[in-house]
Amino acid sequence: MPSCTHSSTAAVLMILGTITAPLAAQGSGSFPIVPESDHGHAVAAPSARAMPRAGAITLDGRLDEAFWTTIEPLTGFRQSQPNDGEPATQRTEVRFLFDDDAIYIGARMFDTEGAAGIRSRLVRRDQETEADRLDIIFDTYHNHLGRTMFSVNPSGVRYDAGQASENTDPSWDPVWEARTAIDAEGWTAELRIPFSQLRFPRDSGQTWGLQVWRIASRTNEISMWSYWTRTESGGPQQFGHLEGLAVSRGARRLEIMPYVVGRGQLLRPGDAGNPFFQQRRADARFGGDLKYLMTSNLTLDATINPDFGQVEVDPAQVNLSAFETFFEERRPFFIEGSGVFGFGGFNCMFCSNAAPMSLFYSRRIGRSPQGQVPTGTTYSQLPDASTILGAAKVSGRTGGGWTIGMLDAITSREHAQTLTGPATGSHEVEPLTNYFVGRVRKDLSHGNLTLGTIATSVYRATDQASLRARLPQHAEAVGFDWNARWKNRTWSFFGNMAVTNVSGEASAIDRLQRSSARYFQRPDRTPGSNGSFSSAYDPTATSLRGWGGYARLGKDAGDWRVESAVNVRSQGFETNDMAFLTRSDYVWMNANVARSFSRPTRWYRQVHLIGGAQQQFNFEGDRTDRQFHAFVWYQFLNYWNFNGFVIRRTAVDDDRLTRGGPVVQRAGNWFFNGNINMDSRKPVSFSLNGNTGRTDEGYRSYGAALTAQVRPASNLSFSVAPSYNLSRSSQQYVTAMDARGLTAFHGRRYLFADLEQRTVGFDTRLNLTMSPGLTLEVYAQPFISSVHHDRFKEFVAPRSAEKKVYGEDFGTAAAVTDQGGRITGHSLDPDGNGAEPAFTVANPDFNLRSVRGNMVLRWEYRPGSTLFLVWTRAGSDFSPFVSDFNLGRDSDAMFGAPTDNVFLVKMTYWLNR
Repeated sequence: MPSCTHSSTAAVLMILGTITAPLAAQGSGSFPIVPESDHGHAVAAPSARAMPRAGAITLDGRLDEAFWTTIEPLTGFRQSQPNDGEPATQRTEVRFLFDDDAIYIGARMFDTEGAAGIRSRLVRRDQETEADRLDIIFDTYHNHLGRTMFSVNPSGVRYDAGQASENTDPSWDPVWEARTAIDAEGWTAELRIPFSQLRFPRDSGQTWGLQVWRIASRTNEISMWSYWTRTESGGPQQFGHLEGLAVSRGARRLEIMPYVVGRGQLLRPGDAGNPFFQQRRADARFGGDLKYLMTSNLTLDATINPDFGQVEVDPAQVNLSAFETFFEERRPFFIEGSGVFGFGGFNCMFCSNAAPMSLFYSRRIGRSPQGQVPTGTTYSQLPDASTILGAAKVSGRTGGGWTIGMLDAITSREHAQTLTGPATGSHEVEPLTNYFVGRVRKDLSHGNLTLGTIATSVYRATDQASLRARLPQHAEAVGFDWNARWKNRTWSFFGNMAVTNVSGEASAIDRLQRSSARYFQRPDRTPGSNGSFSSAYDPTATSLRGWGGYARLGKDAGDWRVESAVNVRSQGFETNDMAFLTRSDYVWMNANVARSFSRPTRWYRQVHLIGGAQQQFNFEGDRTDRQFHAFVWYQFLNYWNFNGFVIRRTAVDDDRLTRGGPVVQRAGNWFFNGNINMDSRKPVSFSLNGNTGRTDEGYRSYGAALTAQVRPASNLSFSVAPSYNLSRSSQQYVTAMDARGLTAFHGRRYLFADLEQRTVGFDTRLNLTMSPGLTLEVYAQPFISSVHHDRFKEFVAPRSAEKKVYGEDFGTAAAVTDQGGRITGHSLDPDGNGAEPAFTVANPDFNLRSVRGNMVLRWEYRPGSTLFLVWTRAGSDFSPFVSDFNLGRDSDAMFGAPTDNVFLVKMTYWLNR
């Protein structure tokens, strides 16, 4: 039965960072993502001075303390959008104070229309808003490399992002305060940021890098204090300076956040004979997190018996491929500070079906048990996930440009309760496991050269023979990466390399060799060898070793941009114990040219064009991908925008389609995609996406998705995203079996079919914010997918795209039905009454309907302390042999399906000293 939490491999992966990075700082409602630049400024860097606090401050956002007026304000903002380089139309004044414990920021954002000109929204902390906003960005080490961001809008909604080498880490959640007020002149803000939440040198006298951005939503104007042009690379190298800070004593060093949670479950009806099933369950647990400032630069984060019940559920998906589905990490402990462990970045202007070097995927920690219960077990109960006994990480950044991160986690030994005949028992399904990752990065030449390394390790301890036969005992990876930039960071050479090793019993390593990542058993592979790195199939091998790498040379600034890249994974490269890998054994390469038109005209505000090509080979020399593509991004004068692309793929060899059999050929195809977005500042806005594809064999696919965002009040938003996809293919893998007469296919028969899959989704979200600390979020996903197989077929010969269909081109085909008339299988005969025997395959058709979602009430009842009330619902109906799509019938089945309901109350309390 297919899982409703899997999806098919994404058809198109677009990474447009090098061409659209400036747009993120210009588009309405998005937070600035500011590229780096060379050390120094084209013009003298502006400076601001922080003054000692001269009296008490009532943090109310009104700036009514007299000493605020005695400080020289930071002014002189210039536009980035819409009129690059011109003076800002709305005046901004920002002042800085400090005392022994914190830095204070007082800001006045004038508006020519006064209070009537202010646009604001009330949302949960760290959520993007279509509103006015003030961003304060510090380079606390003043090394022209790092940045720490604090943002606030007129409703007092806070956003923060921590230091993570060159970029910011939005998962960071420091404890700080902000208050705002709207008056006849515009709006004002007061911020208090404790020094304990920041990292900086030990010196008592401080000079920090500083940038300030202001967004005026009404005019869609984005302005900055320390200016650089839209076509330049910017960042901390172009920041101004904040001088005069004096930190007289150390900050608080310890934060503890214990939690307690109570959970009740009401599950769908189960088998009355199952002794392990309980429809109603209740339990309670407790644990906690700890944060300790080891030095002024290094922080220890630890968690004991963590709970993530408030995390949003994964969306429903249907995966008909041989590859695992990737889901994003959502658990707070692993999200916060995750940028420190980032490795294998993949930077391309446009590319598809290409994967970054992944050495660490935190969702492996606490994964679902991987073992199986013994054959013949009547009933069993398996844990949903491995229990994380504890995890700790040390991270930080030194004034000398070193970024350090180490994480270690231990998950418990998990057991399934079993009933075999009259005997109950316990069977180990997940071993005691230790996960480790260490990351070090060094910035040189004012950040123009970055060198880094990473090491990961997984070790499993078990005496269970079945687990030792299935899972490697240990797995390691070591990687090295670099980023070199020159000519004011106009050009860059970026890349990474890694080697991997996995060891265990022969059966566990054989399972990896035969997996969909490599298919070493493929009969038409060259023999290879197993020297320093593995490339030969050896069922007796007890280790698997591989290497991989990525390198890109590109011009990243200016109106014209170019890039060329290569991405390689050797046959034995394997990281799935600690990371995420779908395939190895390839050499991928691409090249792109981009042109930007960033000055507004009477026809547009901005236009960006990309054209390029890519191709891929396996280590046997088979071309497994070749494509040509073009992309356009067009912003209209009314701030609507359109983007679209076209991809032409030629016919190529496919070494994965037969899932361990010989190479066959995949037909070429065209793919078109278009997306149009309204001005998202409006109370009602829409985004429409459409796509279509056609193979050279004449099979067409279509898809459409509409996202409607409605904001009836400043604190309420509602969005619906209906989508429909019709996917057709001529070569969906069904099964394989022995067939001695098929010598061309090495005595195996590989059966395929036409596939028609229809999928409807209706993602729905409602966000209600009662105050900046009290929010209600609701997410629901109705989902229907029908899958139909028809015209069963085989390839005529290896390395050919030609196929012959049972009952049309050769042999016979007949449906097998049950007493109710349902088609339960297909009887296929290759040669009628000839020597080849007939065989029957089960009908692979099905219909899946599900509704998944959760509701989270979140109340930050005091700074750093939160109460959660959570309801999670998961209901599904799986109907085998049902292949048609009937919206009325399927909707009734979807909403009438049995459900699992989980209710949770969780309370955390922040303590610091």
